[in-house]
Amino acid sequence: MAKIIESVPNISEGRNKEVIEACVDQIRNTPGCTLLNYSSDEDHNRTVITYMGSLEGCEEASVKLAKKAVELIDLTKHEGAHPRMGCVDVMPFIPIKESTMEECDELAHRVGKRIAEEADLPVFLYEKSASAPHRQNLAKIRKGQFEGMAEKVKDADWIPDFGGQRIHPTGGCVAVGARPPLIAFNINLGTSDLEIATRIGKIIRESSGGLKCVKAMGVMLEDRNIAQVSINMTDFTVTPLYRVTELVRAEAARYGVPVIGTEIIGLAPMQAFFDTAEYYLQIEDFQPDVQVIENHLL
Repeated sequence: MAKIIESVPNISEGRNKEVIEACVDQIRNTPGCTLLNYSSDEDHNRTVITYMGSLEGCEEASVKLAKKAVELIDLTKHEGAHPRMGCVDVMPFIPIKESTMEECDELAHRVGKRIAEEADLPVFLYEKSASAPHRQNLAKIRKGQFEGMAEKVKDADWIPDFGGQRIHPTGGCVAVGARPPLIAFNINLGTSDLEIATRIGKIIRESSGGLKCVKAMGVMLEDRNIAQVSINMTDFTVTPLYRVTELVRAEAARYGVPVIGTEIIGLAPMQAFFDTAEYYLQIEDFQPDVQVIENHLL
């Protein structure tokens, strides 16, 4: 059977539709690769692109995307609520069907080398592809963001894996690596007080002693005048969606603040929603393979 992988790169542009479409076209127009979804956020000034295909197809699409992003996105003129260090900020590869993490790791090395050579964009390998333990966590690599990265790479501990001891003057640098499926899950609060969202983000994230496999921070959605807890769930089988939601709800209640909505950015595994339905509906002995109609379709 054919090997299928997924890639979910984030580009640092969420407002200019012409630039976004030109970048997404690199995926649309690559054989062996299928565009599944793309979602832009003006406050974050960021677009998440999801595509799936063969290793060869995703390799070509990813390199083409990096080249187009370097051409069109200037980080010296970029601002937004989400941290970023590159025009393509992160590019993960995820095994989906008949593929392995090892194959995605090999792909990350190939793509990283090509992006450095063909797009002139220095590359850090991260997650399962990291060249050292301190480079596994994307937040640690990205710390300092674009504005501080030129100085950061002078440190021997933070020389990019490909592209030399430098960053691109307008494109910055990119993190490329193999990883398990991640769910980008945001929880919106009924308040304009960013400090509350920031405090909740610190409480729930693993790095501050919170929930395992959870990264979180507070951001402000200026167009709606509300604060948001922006979350990356790196393994929903360890910490499920409902547990994060209920902890945020409980912490927000301390400030008299309600949860007014949640959102999924990009795609998520079906099992994550089944787990949540089972929890909230209190379904006993739930068997998705048997009890969900769509699972009987050929």
